[in-house]
Amino acid sequence: MAAVLEVKNTGIRFGGLVALEDVNVSVPEWEIVGLIGPNGAGKTTLFNCIMGAYTANTGSIWYRGRDISLLPTHRRTALGIGRTFQNIGLIRGLTVLENFLVAQHPRISYGPLGALIGSPMTFREERKLRANAMEVLDFIGLAHLADSTLDGLPYGILKLIEVGTVLATDPDLLLLDEPSSGMGPDEAHEFGERLLTLRQTLNLTVLMIEHHVPLVVGVCDYVYVLNFGKVLTEGKPQEVRKHPEVIAAYLGGEAAQEETGVDVTA
Repeated sequence: MAAVLEVKNTGIRFGGLVALEDVNVSVPEWEIVGLIGPNGAGKTTLFNCIMGAYTANTGSIWYRGRDISLLPTHRRTALGIGRTFQNIGLIRGLTVLENFLVAQHPRISYGPLGALIGSPMTFREERKLRANAMEVLDFIGLAHLADSTLDGLPYGILKLIEVGTVLATDPDLLLLDEPSSGMGPDEAHEFGERLLTLRQTLNLTVLMIEHHVPLVVGVCDYVYVLNFGKVLTEGKPQEVRKHPEVIAAYLGGEAAQEETGVDVTA
């Protein structure tokens, strides 16, 4: 199956710190690919390189056979790449629906003058964006929160709202940065089921950073493990989670696993 996203020999350093070194990642069409590893392994840095927030020192980023390494972030978004953040990237002072409308801003065709004078085309587009936002909210089961402010909403719901705002931009590649953060086991399982439904219904391709290993095993088709900025290993989730080097990376040494019996399957 053809790859939607290819990260080729990518490396980046900040002064004397090597954050990524010779990283290769391939995300085939319609698959959910996991990216796991200890804190500080370089996972979010890789996302920033993919989206253009950082410019890699070496290697290249390819999207659907096109080298996008030098494109700015908004151009990559326009091509169909959507991304959530480790720290929720929503505007707290707006309602849920208003956040969805802001997320769709790159899709509007009217300019500042049209917005100021309120032309008929402007109102038509606004109605269209609002309808699209409500359709996505209904799809993810949160339409009843459309007019709610973000303050007071549970963290797990905020993470799902953020995913929804990205879906409203109609991406075909979705980058999820720790989507189950702040969720309990039951919420994480429910999110995994919802993600599988989204993939099937919307024909999405997903690259997901995640620490909740049961979620990774439950939804991912393939997994890459980063450690100290390098790909430690890759493969099917069931194989990767039992890899001795993966256990050592998470626990800080193979001896710890032998003494405690702890496994990253927990």
